[in-house]
Amino acid sequence: MKNSDGSAAPLFLPIAILMIAMGCFQIGATLAKGLFPLVGAVGATALRTGIAAIVLSFVWRPWRLRFTRPEARAMIIYGIALGCMNLSFYSALDTIPLGIAVAIEFTGPLAVAVAASRRITDFVWIALAAVGLLALLPLGRDTRPLAAQGVALALIAGVCWALYIIYGRRAGASHGGASTALGMLISSLFIVPIGLAKNGAALLSPSILMTGTAVAVVSSALPYSLEMMAMPKIPTRVLGVLLSLEPVLAALAGFVFLNEHLSWLQWTAIACIMIASAGSASGSRAEALAN
Repeated sequence: MKNSDGSAAPLFLPIAILMIAMGCFQIGATLAKGLFPLVGAVGATALRTGIAAIVLSFVWRPWRLRFTRPEARAMIIYGIALGCMNLSFYSALDTIPLGIAVAIEFTGPLAVAVAASRRITDFVWIALAAVGLLALLPLGRDTRPLAAQGVALALIAGVCWALYIIYGRRAGASHGGASTALGMLISSLFIVPIGLAKNGAALLSPSILMTGTAVAVVSSALPYSLEMMAMPKIPTRVLGVLLSLEPVLAALAGFVFLNEHLSWLQWTAIACIMIASAGSASGSRAEALAN
């Protein structure tokens, strides 16, 4: 990727922005799990989506945007994918651990990375990330089996995540962070009614609204805006592999906030994913300078 003057555009800033966004997602997920006993995963998703839509609309004022027909199509798909991703992921968290849910969900971004790869070294980094992700899954004899429903929901979230990456880059290319506000509004149109139908007035409790606001800001308003600024500036294959850090950050968030301790095998898996991400970013930087 190059700047308007022909010089290579540095990747450090968009990568740093993406890292901050991913950290916010995992902290927000730990906060959201506290709402599950009160309003369930569906209610937590409705609070996150609805409040985030209000906050983002106030900041970005998406009603001022104008779209061509292809841009409008990308925006609608982006909004639907965003809502379905949040709903299926929180529903998965209700039955399986955070780090495992994120690892399974990552099959979506990993598929995007594979589809966008062109060089042999890209496949090396992707393979290393895949090895790390497999090591994070409880496949050994001494681990308890995962709930099939949770695994299925995490896989659905992965499909939605892949669509979010593809159409989010298209939607954000022309309108940046304002696209996030409109996408969240689109997702709230069908997520919030589901939450209200399931939980009713419980969602309007002051204490629940306060926690829901914190979840919405940390999990949606802030990170989605940051991602929308960063994604159009990062090559698709690099974006897909960089997002492999999500299970790493999820494991760290579980350790810090939920007192979840990791085995040596899990830490080795985290190291594999970090090396893969760094290798992919370094290769992309070298390619950008060469072009």
